[in-house]
Amino acid sequence: MTMIETGRDAVAVDESHALEAAACLFHGFSDPSRLTILRHLALGEHRVVDLTEHLGLAQSTVSKHLACLRDCGLVSSRPQGRASVFSLNHPEALMDLLAAAERLLALTGDAVTLCPTFGIAAAGTDQVTA
Repeated sequence: MTMIETGRDAVAVDESHALEAAACLFHGFSDPSRLTILRHLALGEHRVVDLTEHLGLAQSTVSKHLACLRDCGLVSSRPQGRASVFSLNHPEALMDLLAAAERLLALTGDAVTLCPTFGIAAAGTDQVTA
């Protein structure tokens, strides 16, 4: 990536790009099923069929969410026979982030659930999901 801007403009472009990347990362965490899959993968590698069985989710749901998580760079897979085995790419960083999120939720009293845009009441609206 080549930047023509200099000085303050370059910093603003860098900040804007960093914020956009962070928003995309957090969007990857925006579905409870994806968070459940991530937390389960923190226990070790799993095949789609294992995740489906352990989490009680449909195979198509698990596969869709794993594709999103793979596209976000959070998980990877390797072939094992006719199946693919999924694992976390950065387990320690992910667990640190989830622990920080839990601390922040505890400090705010889960106030985020009241947010009219992304809270529980908004869940039935036209939210965009991956």
